[in-house]
Amino acid sequence: MNRTAPLVLGIESSCDETGVGIVRGTALLTNTVASSMEEHVRFGGVIPEIASRAHLDAFVPTLRKALDEAGVTLADIDAIAVTSGPGLAGALMVGVCAAKALALATDKPLYAINHLVAHVGVGLLQSAGGAESGGTAAFTGALPGNLGALLVSGGHTEILRIRSITNDVELLGSTIDDAAGEAYDKVARLLGLGYPGGPAIDKLARTGNARAIRFPRGLTQPKYMGTAEKPGPHRYDWSFSGLKTAVARCVEQFEARGEDVPVADVAAAFQEAVVDVITSKAVLACRDHGITELLLGGGVAANSRLRQLTEQRCRASGIRLTVPPLPLCTDNGAMVAALGAQLVMAGVEPSGTGFAPDSSMPVTTVSA
Repeated sequence: MNRTAPLVLGIESSCDETGVGIVRGTALLTNTVASSMEEHVRFGGVIPEIASRAHLDAFVPTLRKALDEAGVTLADIDAIAVTSGPGLAGALMVGVCAAKALALATDKPLYAINHLVAHVGVGLLQSAGGAESGGTAAFTGALPGNLGALLVSGGHTEILRIRSITNDVELLGSTIDDAAGEAYDKVARLLGLGYPGGPAIDKLARTGNARAIRFPRGLTQPKYMGTAEKPGPHRYDWSFSGLKTAVARCVEQFEARGEDVPVADVAAAFQEAVVDVITSKAVLACRDHGITELLLGGGVAANSRLRQLTEQRCRASGIRLTVPPLPLCTDNGAMVAALGAQLVMAGVEPSGTGFAPDSSMPVTTVSA
């Protein structure tokens, strides 16, 4: 096996995207994604059984397309990496079973990858940056010291400290209820904006007044925050359930008075509450732990206000921000391949085929 610049095929199926990516060391060769999002729109959210069946239908065509785009064959591949968690149990099972079948059929080593840590690994890919692709410059060759990661998606909102991408990831804070993306979807439903809620609210919020309504910022009271010397129980954690309820009550009050709901203002005020508390707590965690480099990833990293405010607050605190281009922020196979390549180059032993998908895999477990 080539451990200097291994050719790694990555498979992602944790939610509603079927992703196959191929990398050579830190060079991205292809990132092929088939999404089943349109099949979930009428339900207002991802239906696990539908997602699993869509993965079954999409996997082989997506794999063939990825191999064609990269100009390689399965025989050329040095190793296979697959998301084994966290995610939807049935969706994960499809990808894991497909990866195991490929590994057995081709006699290639197989690595079981943590989906969340893979969002960080994508920052190492050589193509993961540049204004023309929608992101800032990627890390070159190796992740920097004093690195943190802010992951914001439909299923996760977390701040991490990365000492080593292959064996030392620390969870500093996370949401204790809804993830930010879930809150966006639920509030969009309240406002009649449909699914997915994130893009709809982001677009509408640009026409609204974020100061028209003051919505709560969860877990920011002194009893939760504490101090750097004596942190409170939720100093770096988030909660969006109270915010979601506050939006619902606000809408109900307008309707009870017979008034039109100022949807744009509500959307803007809600979004400001979300991004304000996310960015303030993330930067606080960075300052408290000496983190000077921050990667912003996950599907909600596409949100224009989140990107803007994160950049402003990082710059003010002397923190260098890296944001991969949008196609590499959302779930994809390239990020799985990128982390797999790092494990190969670090000499980590393959996972074999005896592992099982773990829908609640902790972020501290890089590879099963």
